Amino acid sequence: MEANPRSTGRLPAAFLTPGSSSFMDFLADHSPELLPGNRKLPEGIVEAPHGTTIVAATFPGGVVLAGDRRATMGNMIAQRDIEKVFPADEYSAVGIAGTAGLAVEMVKLFQLELEHFEKVEGATLSLEGKANRLSTMIRGNLGMAMQGLAVVPLFAGWDEGKEKGRIFSYDVTGGRSEEHGFAATGSGSIFARGSMKKLYRADLTEEQATTLVVQALYDAADDDSATGGPDMARRIFPIVTVITDEGFRRLTEAESSGLARSVTERRLEQPDGPRAALL
Repeated sequence: MEANPRSTGRLPAAFLTPGSSSFMDFLADHSPELLPGNRKLPEGIVEAPHGTTIVAATFPGGVVLAGDRRATMGNMIAQRDIEKVFPADEYSAVGIAGTAGLAVEMVKLFQLELEHFEKVEGATLSLEGKANRLSTMIRGNLGMAMQGLAVVPLFAGWDEGKEKGRIFSYDVTGGRSEEHGFAATGSGSIFARGSMKKLYRADLTEEQATTLVVQALYDAADDDSATGGPDMARRIFPIVTVITDEGFRRLTEAESSGLARSVTERRLEQPDGPRAALL
């Protein structure tokens, strides 16, 4: 499907033919082998680095999406500073858990899908529409998921119609669920969710919401060996992003490190973290 530089320089006919506003449909029609789910895998178990814990929380005015930085392969740490949270477009973001290589490729394809739709239709998809497109992409990866190469992302964004932040979680079959208040996915999600369940309030400020997700990631790392906590020696800290009506914003390294250091210093006094009221 690539243009031949020795020819007239014209694009192949596939690029000039009117079609679907879905980039996935375009690939399926003209180069289906480029879709991740259509690739053949060798027989047997495939060892690949896996990303772990992603957390999200809403607050009045937006939503926070964050992830730790560790990737594992079996009982080994494959990478200490992997990035797991990416902007999908100006008003949404994806956090990846599962097979790292496939997950990053899926995010890039998802970004192209949203950009392609906007260019063809002249308008952006609704947040619901974006969540549905991601669900379709995950379902297309089901064959690989059944061989142990699953991708289970967390999707969050600002809903311009409802004027609030929203969170969507997925299973390996592409099943989509909207989460209310907070959510987590990945190997440390059970511990992160338990942490947020006790600390979350509907009236959190943006600063409190970012602190909440860092606390949750700390608790996940405390009990799950595949989740990486703040690494002070190497200066590796969680990636924290905020999406509001002003768009996607990733906390700077100074902001995320300052937040992680504050949480860690408080943990020296309270190793198990903040206490929730009994009543």
